[in-house]
Amino acid sequence: MLDALLSSPLASAVALLFGYLCGSIPFGVILTRLAGTQDLRSIGSGNIGATNVLRTGNKALAAATLLGDMLKGTAAVLIALYLVGPNNALLAGLGAFLGHLFPVWLRFKGGKGVATYIGVLLGLAWPAALAFCAIWLAVAAVTRYSSLAALIASAATPAVLLATSSGLEPALFGVLTVILWITHRDNIARLLQGTEGKIGQKA
Repeated sequence: MLDALLSSPLASAVALLFGYLCGSIPFGVILTRLAGTQDLRSIGSGNIGATNVLRTGNKALAAATLLGDMLKGTAAVLIALYLVGPNNALLAGLGAFLGHLFPVWLRFKGGKGVATYIGVLLGLAWPAALAFCAIWLAVAAVTRYSSLAALIASAATPAVLLATSSGLEPALFGVLTVILWITHRDNIARLLQGTEGKIGQKA
């Protein structure tokens, strides 16, 4: 009976919706508002992620945003894993990622998804999350391009999962990686033009 319930369309829909609601929590907007800064969406790129929070000059606030955006993905996955099983945990992870990109509270205008991508990966396959971070750090150290580091690390993630996982995680992260690259299309254009900002470079 329990197995049938966990595998039901209703359980899957609930997991997806739960993940979406977790992912749609706009930590960048909430934290900057609590700190008394101007509306994050009127600063820099207008993005709600940690990189744009950093443009406020508050590194601690940016770090808190990064952590919040990561952990909402991790929490969505782990709670769904405990309550409705591993397959539905994948759906919760997908929902969390989409929630960050298209939060209902902000008229579906969210962030680019890197932190939440890592958080979902951490909840589903933490060794692959460590590999992502190692690749990101290596590429960022050599090139000083945060966006390029994220793109390369995400492109490598499905392959890492294929080598280490026997479940559906590689397929999920294949989809998430494609979406992540789409959200970074402007960054890709600037990288090709040589105009992308580097880590530590003043705007």
